[in-house]
Amino acid sequence: MLVAGVDDAGRGCVIGPLIIAGIAVREEDLPKLAQLGVKDSKLLSPHMRERLFPEIKRIAQDCAIERLSPKEIDDVVLKGKKLHKLNWLEAQAMARVIDALRPDAAYVDASDILEERFGQHILEHLHFKTKIVSEHKADRNYPVVSAASIIAKVERDKAIADLANAYGDFGSGYPSDPRTISFLQHCVEGSKEYPDFVRKSWKPAQKIQNDKESRQRKLM
Repeated sequence: MLVAGVDDAGRGCVIGPLIIAGIAVREEDLPKLAQLGVKDSKLLSPHMRERLFPEIKRIAQDCAIERLSPKEIDDVVLKGKKLHKLNWLEAQAMARVIDALRPDAAYVDASDILEERFGQHILEHLHFKTKIVSEHKADRNYPVVSAASIIAKVERDKAIADLANAYGDFGSGYPSDPRTISFLQHCVEGSKEYPDFVRKSWKPAQKIQNDKESRQRKLM
């Protein structure tokens, strides 16, 4: 029996992609993940995540990754109908991951406030029948989801590092990071639009843009 765990990384970031990762593990190998000491990726240091990454891949039968670009995210946040916004987009991405893994059961960290609704949205987009367990804090309660969260976070960190190498240091990419906010402010002062790796629909990004436009109007 194959058991999958699926989780995301970078959901709240204003910069960079949202990463969905899933792993499929034989049921008899699940204790090996617990023995590794896997935890929710947010509870581990970058060094520990990097160390666990190849060990998780060694135990897993398969791994699948989906990347949601800032443009995809902006489109659903700004234009999507009710219940067809970011949660719906993420449920579709998780369904593609599960389709690729073909497990007998999949445990997912629910992004929707309603766990069952999120699981149902995933089921609606699957191309085969399987059991979906959709729960909040699944990344803390199930080692297979903890392991997926580590894979997602390492992939997300790589994507952020690549962007930083190309465009300069912008911090973590989260709105709570002063370096990220400073980078966004610099972007709008030097250009009319944000670069394509910024989630323009995020409120902090919109506020910075609106503040600039407001200052310009006052000067006219």
